[in-house]
Amino acid sequence: MNTIQEIKRLASPATRPQSLAWHHGHLWMGSMDTETIYQIDPENWTVPWEVKAPGVPFGMVSIGEELRVLCGETDEDFRIIRRLIPDRGFDTVFKLPCPDDTGSQLGFDGSNLHVSQWYNKKVLTLGEDDQVIQSVDSPHGICGQAIIDNQIYLTTTDAEETDEYFLTRIDRDTQAATDIATISFGARALAFDGQNLWTNDRENHEIVCFQRPE
Repeated sequence: MNTIQEIKRLASPATRPQSLAWHHGHLWMGSMDTETIYQIDPENWTVPWEVKAPGVPFGMVSIGEELRVLCGETDEDFRIIRRLIPDRGFDTVFKLPCPDDTGSQLGFDGSNLHVSQWYNKKVLTLGEDDQVIQSVDSPHGICGQAIIDNQIYLTTTDAEETDEYFLTRIDRDTQAATDIATISFGARALAFDGQNLWTNDRENHEIVCFQRPE
């Protein structure tokens, strides 16, 4: 199994980048340290807009004209999915608790929101009433998620304190999981820009763009 092929590695606008999403030509990043969401211009690597999150932004995904952000809130670390409207801010009313009060990463397939559970090693599909309508197993703990066509791409690991991470792909029809590449750092999040994938080297405060393996 080959290691991911990095295209570029850039300094994060804030320390400990945790969540990522590609939305309308921009990369969006949420920092664990600052609890802030940053809109990043990928060409100039500048931040045209930023907004404070309601908690620690663990996961994020683009949905149409908006984003959804999975936050850890209060001292009890309740896991809540919030609605973020670019250039306006967070919806103060929208509040979707995660199933079983656990979850870290988000995916969207064009119709349904998907919530990943790291330690349960599952990707949950939410239906129109926000109830779980499908559960897909991962061979490892999940620390990043992106849905591309009919495949679920995940960054995964069996031991988060190591640098032994994987890029795992799950076929949504058969639910067959395959590790397609290794990642030599503690990857967090996964975003797809239409051609390449992005993840965070969180503890080194860097954002990494790499080739999507065929």
